[in-house]
Amino acid sequence: MGFARTCSVALVGVEGVVVEVQADLEPGVAAFTLVGLPDKSLSESRDRVRAAVVNSGAEWPQKKLTVGLSPASVPKGGSGFDLAVAAAVLGAAERIDPRAIADLVLIGELGLDGRVRPVRGILPAVLAAADAGYRQVVVPEQTAGEAALVPGVSVLGVRSLRQLIAVLGDEPVPEEEPTEPGRPDAMLAGLLVPGAGLGTGLAANPAEGPDLADVAGQHRARRALEVAAAGSHHLLLSGPPGAGKTMLAERLPGILPPLTRQESLEVTAVHSVAGLLPPGEPLVRRPPYCAPHHSATMQSLVGGGNGLPRPGAVSLAHRGILFLDEAPEFSGKALDALRQPLESGHVVIARAAGVVRLPARFLLALAANPCPCGRHTLHGAGCECPAALVRRYQARLSGPLLDRVDLRVEVEPVTRADLLGRGGRGETTGAVADRVREARARATARLDGTPWSVNSEIPGHELRTRYLAAPGALAAAERDIERGLLTARGLDRVLRVAWTVADLAGHDRPDSEDIALALELRTSIARGVPAGAGAFS
Repeated sequence: MGFARTCSVALVGVEGVVVEVQADLEPGVAAFTLVGLPDKSLSESRDRVRAAVVNSGAEWPQKKLTVGLSPASVPKGGSGFDLAVAAAVLGAAERIDPRAIADLVLIGELGLDGRVRPVRGILPAVLAAADAGYRQVVVPEQTAGEAALVPGVSVLGVRSLRQLIAVLGDEPVPEEEPTEPGRPDAMLAGLLVPGAGLGTGLAANPAEGPDLADVAGQHRARRALEVAAAGSHHLLLSGPPGAGKTMLAERLPGILPPLTRQESLEVTAVHSVAGLLPPGEPLVRRPPYCAPHHSATMQSLVGGGNGLPRPGAVSLAHRGILFLDEAPEFSGKALDALRQPLESGHVVIARAAGVVRLPARFLLALAANPCPCGRHTLHGAGCECPAALVRRYQARLSGPLLDRVDLRVEVEPVTRADLLGRGGRGETTGAVADRVREARARATARLDGTPWSVNSEIPGHELRTRYLAAPGALAAAERDIERGLLTARGLDRVLRVAWTVADLAGHDRPDSEDIALALELRTSIARGVPAGAGAFS
């Protein structure tokens, strides 16, 4: 009788659970039994592992073989257990020393020829292994860079099962021929899943992306964009078609500061699980940008799928931007499903297969027309939409959802002077990004030692008791509450925006002008604040 054990990782959403893989050989009719709540793809590993072991030059044991995955109560799926199952079987057959694999975590899919294929979710799997106290992991060579992002873990990248056997047996490591330059690498096929990203794009370097200076005019909307980026405030751009709403939103990622190390690991983990991590770029350093089509379902936005739920658009936009163009065209259920993650920064999805908690702290940007034809706010433009139809169209964005949106800006049509460049070229993305970075630094210094990092995360109680505005600065906001223009949540959001405006202007705390601008951006009612781009100077 032979016995060996090693470890792998089962992913539940973007969180990992270390699984012990045990192999037991007993005399009897040759058979291969896999137990421990495996799904269909994992059950098929019996055939993959057998062929890979034989084609790697090792002998397959002709005995009764039982492989158990513990804990058996945790659902397990995917092909990432192949490498651990093969190592456990070879350890039980004494082809390799069972003690050499007892404290190893092995993750990878096996081809029938013994090559080790990369799988999705390497980063969260290695993070789970490190949290459990494991310090040595074996992964496919193509994903070794991703695994190496976890500090304190020794990573071994292998191309084939033959190489792993040689390393564990202290034998000469055979050379595996890499893919010739210019030829497609079939080994990377499992990493990227076409169509799974819901319009997600990892933002490029701001110097390579669209420039904010390309936007003609729109000083008030540009200022709202700057405030949104500096404080991570949700934004609604409303106006007629062709005014530049989408153009403005597409330039929002360029003025956001780069992700911190911790934020980069969080974003990389989500994109790795979703199969959207570009090969050769193991760490995401720029905030992601997700722009799903308005036909997207509720499940595609918040997460779902067969079996355990997979990340949706709100998680793919974690620490970045979720842009909903033509927002009133989205289904009401899909829009209202955003209300919980907007408040909590995560989404909890319960399915029959289990409950998954996914990160979802994003900046929401909405773009909407005033009516179905889009010409309702234009004078003499010939809008024929009945008043009842206009009200129903605008009511598709529910009050509870809009109450969670800090900034609401009316985007006016571009004037002829601005369009022809007579009003002067606007500021570049780089200039605005510098101010945003300085404002974020002020907020970070002020919030040092607290659970919050940006102004939009500060609870209302703290804003009213700990982070106070200047004396008398809230007079206009108090009048708006009495007139019913502001709710209690609305006042908290005005205070958060006012702190961001103060950070951009370099003020120690918000004064009456900062509050007035925050109220204007919240209610779309003019407060006499200049609309020029230099209002923060």
